[in-house]
Amino acid sequence: MTQKPERLYLLAQEIAERTSGVFTPLGAGGGNIRSNAFMSELRSSAKQVFGQDYSEAKVCGDNKLAIDFYFPDEETAVEIAGLLGESNSEYEEDIFKCLVAQDRGCKIRRLMFIAKPGAAKVHSSPGREAIAQFVMKHLAMEITLDELVNPALEPAISNSPRPKIPGSALIWS
Repeated sequence: MTQKPERLYLLAQEIAERTSGVFTPLGAGGGNIRSNAFMSELRSSAKQVFGQDYSEAKVCGDNKLAIDFYFPDEETAVEIAGLLGESNSEYEEDIFKCLVAQDRGCKIRRLMFIAKPGAAKVHSSPGREAIAQFVMKHLAMEITLDELVNPALEPAISNSPRPKIPGSALIWS
């Protein structure tokens, strides 16, 4: 059976595929509006699929830091990182939020980023690899990245059969 973080990735991919222009940069104003709408739909769909709300997890103590999704039974945090492909992204901040959560007693053994196409190239840069290796070695937290697929650039992948997500109205053929 597919685990919750992987099911969340499939939900994000499905929403991205039916959201017009989701992979086209719009700039701060329009991009923020579209990102907020995407996240709202993803949170709503995830709540429906999982039967409870795992989003905006306040696991960092008495502050305003929140993790996009936290699955305690899998000790996994998931951050939706649309700008992870940029050099000044939220990568380090998201890692630090997980470390603060660990310090407050929250068990996080994996941080999964779900990002737009192009993020894997930046994620594999020597600096980010060094950070990921350090976090794994000294803090026992694995950092993974799953890129969403842009169907306009990779139609063969996008049009391939998709798994059914148990408990979801979102079914791929």
